[in-house]
Amino acid sequence: MTEFGFIEQIRTRFASLPDNGFEGIGDDCAVLPIGGGESLVFTADLLTEGVHFLRAATTARELGGKSLAVNLSDVAAMGARPVATLLSIALPPNAADAWAAEFIEGYRELSATFGTALAGGDTTRSESGITINVTAIGRAPSANLKRRSDARPGDVIFAAGELGASGAGLRDILAGRCDTPQAAVHRNPQPQVAEGLWFGTRPEVHAMMDLSDGLASDLQHILDRSGVGAEVEVERIPVAPGADVRTAACAGEDYKLLLTAAPDAAERLAAEFAARFGSPLHPIGRITAAPGLVWLRNGKPEPLDWHGFEHY
Repeated sequence: MTEFGFIEQIRTRFASLPDNGFEGIGDDCAVLPIGGGESLVFTADLLTEGVHFLRAATTARELGGKSLAVNLSDVAAMGARPVATLLSIALPPNAADAWAAEFIEGYRELSATFGTALAGGDTTRSESGITINVTAIGRAPSANLKRRSDARPGDVIFAAGELGASGAGLRDILAGRCDTPQAAVHRNPQPQVAEGLWFGTRPEVHAMMDLSDGLASDLQHILDRSGVGAEVEVERIPVAPGADVRTAACAGEDYKLLLTAAPDAAERLAAEFAARFGSPLHPIGRITAAPGLVWLRNGKPEPLDWHGFEHY
């Protein structure tokens, strides 16, 4: 069973239970309206040693920051402001004391950067490596929330940054080159919190999510949820230094925002984004009414068997 097949099985089996006001599985965060035109959003991410990180290639402080950053990225993808987190961690004896203190300092530093409270969690002993689970909570005006299901035919597809640096960095780390700029990017993701909040205020932005599993997989989530298709121009994919276009399309953990916007406002949106954040908003394709993801090269369809990665 694939990861996404497993998630769909969970969704089906729990569909008959009361939702208690939650808008659940299907987006980067679950949504709970709290009245007064506002909502809370909730997300959780798990990091497991040997699967998501190698202790020998990542400092404890870096891992503390990354475990928080990947959750803040989900909150940003909803157009919400992160307000609190819950941290649960299982540590083996050789990661206690000094290692644990450095991990918490990295977590605290990024929490301070984004004004996010650590509201609780759990700790326990592990006999087989480190496991970290973070739940992040965000808050936003309900009208500002962006979902994967709101893409419309004709929308311009944007990536809010260069792609592939993290994937190239992982490749370097696995080859024993832990000191490259790309390896540093992989270990220290920067969530686009300010950008996500700004996109949340823009009505011309329709669908949005963060790029954690690779453009090829993550864009497909928007297409499936919105009941649309897409054409992506391979030449317009923003490839980060040290990466190649396939890595930019298929590797994960870039944590840049992926969004669709109304075509009549797309040029203005990109110009205002560049003026506000000092970096370009990259148009890479368009949403189509016909289903399916089509890769175009020089304007012609190219049968590229490109997929992102799954965690299961």
